[in-house]
Amino acid sequence: MTTPVLSARHITFSYTDTTVLDDVSFEIESANIVAVIGPNGSGKTTLLKMLNATLFPDSGSLVIAGRDTKRWSRRQIARTVAIVPQETPAVFPFFAEEIVLMGRFPYLRSLAFEDRADYRIAREAMEQTDCLAFAHRRFTELSAGERQRVLIARALAQEPKILLLDESTVFLDLKHQARFLSLLRRLNRERQLTVIFVTHDINLAAQNAHRLLLLYNGKKYAIGTPADVLTAENLREVYDVAVGIDQNPHDGSHRVTLLT
Repeated sequence: MTTPVLSARHITFSYTDTTVLDDVSFEIESANIVAVIGPNGSGKTTLLKMLNATLFPDSGSLVIAGRDTKRWSRRQIARTVAIVPQETPAVFPFFAEEIVLMGRFPYLRSLAFEDRADYRIAREAMEQTDCLAFAHRRFTELSAGERQRVLIARALAQEPKILLLDESTVFLDLKHQARFLSLLRRLNRERQLTVIFVTHDINLAAQNAHRLLLLYNGKKYAIGTPADVLTAENLREVYDVAVGIDQNPHDGSHRVTLLT
């Protein structure tokens, strides 16, 4: 039996008196692409922060590669898991290349600087995300879409086994959204990269994910293939809307249409 790369066991988490995740359990197999969907306030971003060990469960446990996240050092977790947040404030005027090189930090010895290998890995990540052309521009001067591509490159420069993405295509135009999704599928296929992404775009999730995790009011409502999760009944219950479901004529994936 295959050991899951990630296992959530009855995790509960609250901000002060507000419960955000309530007894959530699931497992994710290695080299899967998993989309986390659900209405606003269902706990999607909080779950991603817990998978990155930025937050820890009030109860229950999160196990990555067979080890509870509470036992990982920050350097160890950063060598295994990389996250692209929804927004990153541009506080200091770093060059784009410097931002991407920050992804190499988990591999640097104490007080050491990046070497040629680190620069090569960072450059390759910037080529893959089409942001090498503005490597020497200030991060603060970039558009929202350009910044997002730099942050994605930084995550890839970490050479993670698990990549977490929080609405990472929101600021990308159609061209770069298509290129990025194609890159994710290729990295998943060639490097066996496990990808977990949060999105409000249900059709994007259905087209690109092997499995969907549907959260509702802080609980796991459903997990499974797009065909299992994206049913008219599930979406009516969770989103309070009527939908029609058919097949995308391009690739045969499930396609959801609002019935208004």
